[in-house]
Amino acid sequence: MPPDQDEPVPVPPAPNAHAHTRAVGAFTVVEVTGEIDLATAELVAEHLTAATRAPAPDVLVDLRQVAFLDCSCLRVLCRAETRAREHGGRLRLVSDAPRVRRLLVGAGLLRRFPPLPGIPGART
Repeated sequence: MPPDQDEPVPVPPAPNAHAHTRAVGAFTVVEVTGEIDLATAELVAEHLTAATRAPAPDVLVDLRQVAFLDCSCLRVLCRAETRAREHGGRLRLVSDAPRVRRLLVGAGLLRRFPPLPGIPGART
């Protein structure tokens, strides 16, 4: 079903110190940087909330520039992934860092978030 002409097109939030959103082909990519913990997770959450608001979102969360993330970030990712599914879409992680994989394994989330090594179709 095409979007209602009166319905506003979702606009991503302004970039901040830890996240910014961009379109890459059919994907909405939320690039995350720095240390993501209790103090900074909401800066990422505002981008993920906007990205998963559209119908059938296809969101990639690029964690390749993240130096540290904790369970606060995992909570934000789980909420966003649930929201994406509820809107008929998906949310996937992009990371080639062993520490991210270990955190996902330790939290029991590797099956929910099997990390992609890069953005599909992007030039390397």
